[in-house]
Amino acid sequence: MADTTINKNEVEIQKVAGPWKEAWRGFRKSKVAVVGMGIVIFFILLAIFGPMFTLQGINEQDLTQRFQPPSSTYWMGTDDFGRDILSRVVYGARISLWVGFLAVIASVIVGSFLGILAGYYGRWVDTIISRIFDIMLAFPSILLAIAVVSVLGPSLRNALIAIAIINVPNFGRLIRSKVLSIKEDEYIMSAKAIGMKDNRILFSHILPNSMAPVIVQGTLAIATAIIEAAALGFLGLGASAPTPEWGKMLADSRSFLTNAPWTMIFPGAAIMLTVLGFNLMGDGLRDALDPRMKS
Repeated sequence: MADTTINKNEVEIQKVAGPWKEAWRGFRKSKVAVVGMGIVIFFILLAIFGPMFTLQGINEQDLTQRFQPPSSTYWMGTDDFGRDILSRVVYGARISLWVGFLAVIASVIVGSFLGILAGYYGRWVDTIISRIFDIMLAFPSILLAIAVVSVLGPSLRNALIAIAIINVPNFGRLIRSKVLSIKEDEYIMSAKAIGMKDNRILFSHILPNSMAPVIVQGTLAIATAIIEAAALGFLGLGASAPTPEWGKMLADSRSFLTNAPWTMIFPGAAIMLTVLGFNLMGDGLRDALDPRMKS
């Protein structure tokens, strides 16, 4: 009977959380990171559903209502054409987030592919790809973006392409360094020993185990991409009028800073808060996904 009596405490199986679930638990412990995620979610929801609730059209002009200060009618005031700034800021969230996400996704795809090739095959492949990265990183990012847009022509699409190009080396070098350490692990050596093909090793084993730093870098890169898109728009190399892009709105309002400061304050605040949210969330992801940051 004693043998059949089982102590529940002894046979209870403790569930071990997976790495992503454990990372989520670590992320939630950081209040700053959760605040950052809340800001990001707010702007994403604003971009998706905000235009449905704005009363004025983004390009609806009323010259009799020029430079109206913030009020119950115009929550963020109006600009020099009598357009509702709230409607334009809300719709600008779509453009800025769209540019940020697409540019970073393109950079991750291209950079990861080149970084995997350089890190896994080494030799002359690594030398050529690494030298290309070094040449691109030798230039300030915004200067390189201006050069690319100058060649392709000023437009929002070309600004997106330029931002994607200048971020490729960052992800390529990150993946390359990760691949260099992973490819010497025992499970990779075992996969080679049993005759597994290189493409399966790369995309089934090495790439999935290299994604944690890419996710962190990608989150931070979205914030950088939004700033770069705004900078190009401010310089007249990005979105063209009357597109309500935040950087373009700042450029159009700089002449009215003294008599209508709200025309610059609200687009600038939108850029600041969005970038702040992604940076805070990126820092939280870094702490949660990096084993060296765990006690």
